[in-house]
Amino acid sequence: MKTVVIYNSQTGFTKRYAQWIAEKTEARCVEFKEAKKIDLNEFDTIVFGGWAMAGSITKVKWFNKQTQNLQGKKLIAFCVGASPIENPDIDEFIKKTSTQEEFKNTKVFYCPGGLDYEKMSGASRTMMKMFVKMLDSKKDKTENDLMQIKMLSSSYDISDIKYIEPIVEYIKG
Repeated sequence: MKTVVIYNSQTGFTKRYAQWIAEKTEARCVEFKEAKKIDLNEFDTIVFGGWAMAGSITKVKWFNKQTQNLQGKKLIAFCVGASPIENPDIDEFIKKTSTQEEFKNTKVFYCPGGLDYEKMSGASRTMMKMFVKMLDSKKDKTENDLMQIKMLSSSYDISDIKYIEPIVEYIKG
């Protein structure tokens, strides 16, 4: 079975997960910019990884468009975000994404990554800082708000190879 892992990464977390998945499944690993040059028909399994932004997966529209007319392929999308896997919002995000029409043939996974403010684009860094300020200015902060403020106030890395296990199992299964 021929597999390709395509990824879009801003700060390196998605790239790390894509490389781990490719290593464990003996897949070809391709950065998003290069993916436009390959023929996806050559592959039995197509994996796309992007980072979480505003409740979506970056560049996933490209993936959905490319795979729309591919028949008999195993399609997988994974999202890397700053939230720990235990965050109940993650399950809601996966359910919401998985039930969208463009994902009807795609299995969706989440991998916790982290934040690296030093590698972020200026726009992303500004958005994150504004989000933290907004949370901090709330009068009646919830426990979740306080946890997010603490986590998002500085760079951190919660990525771990163990989070690719369900993806690898699905690819091989």
